[in-house]
Amino acid sequence: MSMQPNNPLHGVKLEQIILELKEHYGWEYMGFQINIRCFTHDPSVKSSLKFLRRTPWARSKVEKMYLYMLQNKN
Repeated sequence: MSMQPNNPLHGVKLEQIILELKEHYGWEYMGFQINIRCFTHDPSVKSSLKFLRRTPWARSKVEKMYLYMLQNKN
């Protein structure tokens, strides 16, 4: 297994990303920032995982939001 020291998403599961974002921002803010139904209407981790795994553009936005959150924590 090769190391990826410059990739902060390496080894981070999508579920972990969603859980940390939910804890830090909450569903309401996440839905405001990224207007997708799995964040705005009856949000859950399960529905978010299902949608984001099938929708690359939305997953990309969520990953960018996660990276922004990590950058601002430090």
